[in-house]
Amino acid sequence: MYAVIETGGKQYRVELGTELEVELLDVEPGQEINLDRVLLVVDGDKSAVGQPIVEDAAVSAQVVRQTRGEKTISFKYRPKARRRVKKGHRQELTVLKITEVRLGTKSAAEEAKVAEAAAEAERGKVAKAAARQAAEDATLADKLKARQVSAAEAAPKTKASPKAVAKPAAKAPAKADVMAKATPKAGPAKAAPKTAKTAKTDEPAGEAAPKRPARTKKDK
Repeated sequence: MYAVIETGGKQYRVELGTELEVELLDVEPGQEINLDRVLLVVDGDKSAVGQPIVEDAAVSAQVVRQTRGEKTISFKYRPKARRRVKKGHRQELTVLKITEVRLGTKSAAEEAKVAEAAAEAERGKVAKAAARQAAEDATLADKLKARQVSAAEAAPKTKASPKAVAKPAAKAPAKADVMAKATPKAGPAKAAPKTAKTAKTDEPAGEAAPKRPARTKKDK
């Protein structure tokens, strides 16, 4: 719901919670005032247009503070008369905060309170659900932990096997012994087989034949 009001010769579009600066009013900060000149009120699809004001409409506001607007410069110049006039001005303003927009029996403030209460109740439900879920999660975690502890206690404890005693390493055999084992033992020498054929010479077999002298060209 919003409304269009008139004050200080100007029109403003306002709704619940709006802060606006209007022309100076003879009021004190913190004071509650009623803005009587309500020109238009719109509530959803419904609207009420004043001629010039809406009779059963009302807008209330709270005075926030008195302030001054931005500085404006006015300059007057008259040629050939050596006249220059420069002035500055800051308009006195009043800051208002809209606290109520009413049309007949319908109030924007009451609707906002109902909506806030519903939102608060919803937040409370969500908080309770979250707390309940957290408690259930904690209970489940405790049960799982208890099961793990009971399972660990029920499992048979295996005795640790004694550490194997390291046997001393066998000494490596000496090099001479290794060589002796590797080479076979020498047996009695066997006699050389007798050859059936002997050398052409009449010398007994078994003896080496004398070497023949090499033939030369003269012998040929």
